[in-house]
Amino acid sequence: MKLNLQNVVWKEGRHYVAQCLNVDVASFGNTKKNALENLAEALELYFEDKKSARPVKVSAPTIVTHRFSHA
Repeated sequence: MKLNLQNVVWKEGRHYVAQCLNVDVASFGNTKKNALENLAEALELYFEDKKSARPVKVSAPTIVTHRFSHA
């Protein structure tokens, strides 16, 4: 079975974080490429462990900024 998953990558400190938008899986690396490679490996393990897992379809995600205050 082939899946088309959408991922997002951002820099956090000295590392890059890669997160899948379709399932709750993320990883990190020293470069964007490394973070995405690590995410691919994490996703393979995730789906190997969860044979009946069904990813959520994400269509045209929009980045929205939310500002809040906390105590």
